[in-house]
Parts: sequence; C-alpha cells; structure tokens
Amino acid sequence: MLGKEIRMKKIINPVTGKALIVPIDHGMSDGPVKGLINVGETINLVSTSANSVIMHKGLVGSSIGKMHDAGLIVHLSAGTMIAPDPLNKVIVTTVEEAVALGADAISVHVNVGAESTPKMIEDMGQIGRDCKQFGMPLLMMMYPRGEKVTNEKDVEMVKIAARMGAELGADIVKTNYTGSIESFKEVVAGCPVPVIIAGGSKGTDKEILQMIKDAMDAGAAGVAMGRNSFQHSSPERFLKATSLIIHNNLTVNDAMKEAELNERIDNRCATIQ
Repeated sequence: MLGKEIRMKKIINPVTGKALIVPIDHGMSDGPVKGLINVGETINLVSTSANSVIMHKGLVGSSIGKMHDAGLIVHLSAGTMIAPDPLNKVIVTTVEEAVALGADAISVHVNVGAESTPKMIEDMGQIGRDCKQFGMPLLMMMYPRGEKVTNEKDVEMVKIAARMGAELGADIVKTNYTGSIESFKEVVAGCPVPVIIAGGSKGTDKEILQMIKDAMDAGAAGVAMGRNSFQHSSPERFLKATSLIIHNNLTVNDAMKEAELNERIDNRCATIQ
C-alpha cells in the first residue's frame, strides 16, 4: 500500500490529518458557471490554500501547471442538469486513465436514493477494486437524494449514505453536514473512514466558516468546498480562513482576522470568471 500512502499525503495533511479540498467539476453538470470560465486563474487562486483540487480529465492538461503544490483528484462520475434524470451519475473515466494523468486520488459521486442507485453502487464496487490494484486513494461523494429523501441533511439519511461509502471501499467520504455538532457526531461515529463535509449552500462568510468549525468540532476530517470558494470575491482570503480553522483549530473570528477577511452579506460575488 506504499503508493496509496504516498498519494494520501497530497490529499490529507499528514501533520493535522485534515483536508481542505476544492472541487471545480461543476462545469460538467452546470456549464461554465461564474468562477469557472477562466479555470486556470481559479486554480491558481484556490490552490494556494487547498490541499487538493477535484476536476474532470479534460481540464487536467491545461490546469496542472497552475496548481502550486496542491494534489490532483480526478473525478470519474458525470451527469448534467439538463438530462432526463440529473441525479444519475455515470462513469466517464477509468482509474487507469486517472493514473496516467498523474492523479493523486480519484473521486466518484453517488446519489443514494436516486432511481439509478443500484447501478451507481455496482460501479463503485468495480472502482474500489481498481483503486486497490493501482494503490489509488478513493474519495466517495455520498449524498442522500431522491424521491424518498425529503430532507438531504436528515441525520439518519446522511448516516446511511456515509456508511455506504465506507462499505464500498472509500478512503474518504464526503457528505452533507447535518446542521448541528451533536447530530454530525453520529455520522462520524458510524463511518469508519474520514468524513469531510460538502461546502453547503450560499451564506455569509461567517455563517459558512462557523458551519465548518462546528463540523470539525464534531469530528469531521475537513471540507470539500466548491462554489463558496471559487465564486468568492477573494478566494485566497476565504480559503486561508478556512484552512486556519481546519488545520490550526482557530476560532471563526480569529481565522477571519488573520486572513484579513471582512464579513460580507453575500460571499458569492466573484470577480474572476
């Protein structure tokens, strides 16, 4: 497992055991959203604080030189918001392709509760086997979504989704924050691999950073934050504050002060394209 151990150090800080990940795979599902039009500029900004960046294979060639020392996670799953079933994620890249691209890890997405859940689970089984063969760390994004899921942050639903990821061979599970320290402690306790939270919905800087702080206090291993980072008017400062909370256990106020981040009403007002 030497190869996996080496690669994991690019994803999870070996000193703190925590991770700050920035996904920029949104172009596949949502198109060229603000903040991801000039991908190279965005990567150059977010990778100053991020441990790693998630992207689809087609962006790797033009982006790798902008990543500073951040790790590369190649995303294997794809879907689009204009498809008949936007919750269906199909596999568009192999683990072997990711290895050839120089990936430090791969990620996959499962919507637990969608009609296509059985096929997505089957795909995860094969990907888990391939990752073991190549010594590749596996991040599974496990979200409770579908007709029977009335609340995607319900602790019982999130616990099931997170545990499924571990059972399928994930080295790291990404899932929704359940809204409170006590409830998220249950998610962490029920998942035998590190759990990181999704970046959440739109809010003020202080609200989002407080959510991250609460998740860390509940035992989370970090955060994977997309739009709230790359659509921020100052991604470097916002991610620096996030990193200080994750890796240095600073309070929200202290992290914002050290990062010179002024609280704003709406943090998703990107100046970059």
